[in-house]
Amino acid sequence: MRYFFHTGFHGHHYRGWQRQANVNSVQQVVETLLARMLKEPITAMGCGRTDAQVHASQFFFHCDINSEWDYDLLFRINKMLPDDIAIFEIIPMQDDQHARYDATQRRYDYFIHTYKDPFLNSMSTWYPEKNLNLETMKKAVELLPKYRDYRAFCKSPNLYPHTLCKVSSATLFADSKGDRLRFQISADRFLGRMVRLIVGKLIEVGKGELSVDEFESYLITKQTPSILDVAYPQGLFLSKVTYPFLDIPARTTFMAIGQPEEQWYVV
Repeated sequence: MRYFFHTGFHGHHYRGWQRQANVNSVQQVVETLLARMLKEPITAMGCGRTDAQVHASQFFFHCDINSEWDYDLLFRINKMLPDDIAIFEIIPMQDDQHARYDATQRRYDYFIHTYKDPFLNSMSTWYPEKNLNLETMKKAVELLPKYRDYRAFCKSPNLYPHTLCKVSSATLFADSKGDRLRFQISADRFLGRMVRLIVGKLIEVGKGELSVDEFESYLITKQTPSILDVAYPQGLFLSKVTYPFLDIPARTTFMAIGQPEEQWYVV
């Protein structure tokens, strides 16, 4: 029988979700533990890939499990998982429902702080910029849903059959002091390093090193920037995954850095 596992993880100590040889991955941890508990080989199919040190406040993977259990599997697996991985729900699904291919929308949040803070460094990216122009950054962000081809914001575009992405929303938030920022973007798919490349260019816009017109030119010409300034991974969270048959609110409401949702303001 197929099950969806609703989960979240702090990615600081992992080389991403996907299993890789000789490195620590979230997939390897959950597959190894489930196989030991259920006494059968387990393959966990994730809803997507994540880069090294990237987090997920909402993530789904599915497993086909043959054996039955007569104990509280959710409780036991959470007791045995490391503190930086949690399973929120185990949901019985139909055998043809797929955690990756059936996802219709994913949302990412990228967090920035502009002052040094030891409590944020593994969950937000420090850009020591005191005078970022949030209004020009906002204008650049508002352009994103108007375009479909994101070839310019893909590290390896030739690896994909196409680079079309339907961005349904993009928003820039700030806290009341303006020294912590949050970039949120939702789309039907994302390309390699896409969000982090966009954030890198948005920072250049905020610093006055790149105009809004120059930012838009990448979307128009589909030309990859000559300098790929990829934002650091620790500020990035996969924060929402939606299916036609499953739309669950994210379990974590204090979005990653201890700041309640209501304290973020749209720029």
